[in-house]
Amino acid sequence: MRNIVKNFGAVQALKGVSLFVNRGEIHGLLGENGAGKSTLMNILAGTFAPTDGEIFFNDEKIENLNTKKTQNLGIRFIHQELNLVNDLTVYENLFLGEELVDKFGFLNKKDMIKKSREILERMSLDIDPKIEVRKLETSRKQLIEIAKALLFDAKLIIMDEPTTALTNKEIEHLFILMKKLKEHGVSMIYISHKMPELFSICDRYTVLRDGVYIESGEFKNIDERKATELLVGKSLENEVLDNKKSLNEILLEVKDISLANKFKNISFNLRKGEVIAITGLHGDGRDFLAETLYGAHKLELGCVYLNGKKINYQDIKSTIKNGISMVQRNRKERSIIKDMSILDNFSISRFASKDNSFFISEKFQLERLYIRKEDMSIKFENPTNMITSLSGGNQQKVIIGRCLELDTDVIILDNPTQGIDVGAKFEIYKIINNLAKSGKGIIIFTSEYPEINKVADRCLVMYKGKINRELLRDEFNELTIMHFATGANMEEKYE
Repeated sequence: MRNIVKNFGAVQALKGVSLFVNRGEIHGLLGENGAGKSTLMNILAGTFAPTDGEIFFNDEKIENLNTKKTQNLGIRFIHQELNLVNDLTVYENLFLGEELVDKFGFLNKKDMIKKSREILERMSLDIDPKIEVRKLETSRKQLIEIAKALLFDAKLIIMDEPTTALTNKEIEHLFILMKKLKEHGVSMIYISHKMPELFSICDRYTVLRDGVYIESGEFKNIDERKATELLVGKSLENEVLDNKKSLNEILLEVKDISLANKFKNISFNLRKGEVIAITGLHGDGRDFLAETLYGAHKLELGCVYLNGKKINYQDIKSTIKNGISMVQRNRKERSIIKDMSILDNFSISRFASKDNSFFISEKFQLERLYIRKEDMSIKFENPTNMITSLSGGNQQKVIIGRCLELDTDVIILDNPTQGIDVGAKFEIYKIINNLAKSGKGIIIFTSEYPEINKVADRCLVMYKGKINRELLRDEFNELTIMHFATGANMEEKYE
């Protein structure tokens, strides 16, 4: 791929990026979120057309790419998000869109089942090709995606975070298989944030940052810290704020909580007036940890205490009554109710979870909304307008205000500034600081270092479902956090 440019309207996602992959090579594509990795791979897979640039495959220039053309060339993309149909069987998923037919044009189920069984056995997977995909665990579904790429003799396989849902043993099996494919001349582009994996399996690397090509080279010539510096764009620096808060007594105690295949043995304390940031990379279990603390998943092991009293987790409503509320990530899908007004979006949680009145007082709703409008600088003209009439930042403030109406001791914020502009972010940071000053305990789940540095008193860095390191304020540093988030400090072996 030579000098690839991709514009989405006025936004330039790729700015002359080049990528060269040799035959029989495992090539690591590195970059932080938003670096342009997925855009570049979607162009190679035929999903997007490049605005400018050239693509060569097997020394031939290829143009007017689409997904069917790239598949015929032998390019397969294993996406980070699963693309399986739960209602179909394993073999039907493997051959979806490329079904085998007999001479009369009917589906040749016998041959599809046979070939599916052969590829699954080749991968050392004891999976019945006739079983419905919905009955498989997430890790098995991920391996089915990989099997589909292998089934059609791919020449180049793009793997986007393929080990996110896999166990260590399954990762070992995958790496053994990748090495065998490499010996047979198959090339692979491997996208991962996990340093031990990259250094264990990849031959060469290319680094992207903010849509720009940064560097290529061989992994044997760099170490984890150098790779992290290339990702972040700077060497180790201490970035600390002078002001420190005096923290009060312990508010929340989390003791050895676990959720199968998501996170394990998580323990930490939260003090009154403290802001703890929990960070890491995709697939580290943070999302499930946030939801479990909120009561959305059944707590399998461990205990949580609030003000010294053990929380009996039953459901979200009981968790709120116990004193824990949450602002969910992904506002558009999980928080706003698009067909309801600003006023109703703001009020719904209070009336559903806190107030027991049979009737809803619109007067009281409006009083509370206008108090929050003043305190939080929410900009709207008419409270009866749809929530979608507001900017993203003001929508988010309404959702945060909705959470604050519950008046809980602990507030969980999952990516609270996702998809909003810089000005709105700063205003939300002020809200968080004011909440902490009032004695609330705040847990913020975020991947953004500036956010951590702006509001947090402590930072817990997760890796593969565990807390890899706790950092105090004077230890905050983007490179250090990335170091622990990628597991670069851990000695993991993949044979």
